[in-house]
Amino acid sequence: MTEQRELPPALRQELRFNDQGLLPAIAVQHDTGEVLMQAWMNAESLAETLASGRVCYWSRSRGRLWRKGESSGQTQRLVELRLDCDGDCLLLLVDQTGPACHTGRRSCFYRAWRDGGLVTLGEPLIDPERLYGDP
Repeated sequence: MTEQRELPPALRQELRFNDQGLLPAIAVQHDTGEVLMQAWMNAESLAETLASGRVCYWSRSRGRLWRKGESSGQTQRLVELRLDCDGDCLLLLVDQTGPACHTGRRSCFYRAWRDGGLVTLGEPLIDPERLYGDP
């Protein structure tokens, strides 16, 4: 079991968590600006991220902390944390190891709406079965 960490008070006072205690967090590859994914963070996951440098999210579906890459090995190292002007959204500049998306693609934003339909922009870099052992 990991020890529970606290957010620095100067940061905590600037954050505006939603009624579930969560903030949307957008992960961007620090050196290219590529948007990789969006997930959720609570105070505990954010505090762990700041303390360890390894990005940790809150998994709404699992109801627990989700340390990015814990089952796939595709980790994110925090380079810089940014807040929006209202303090209700986070931008994480990260160094992504491998694909960020559970589909095996570099980014979760691999589909575009064009000419009345969805177009797939990129194929998986890694088969999801290799990442997780199931499709």
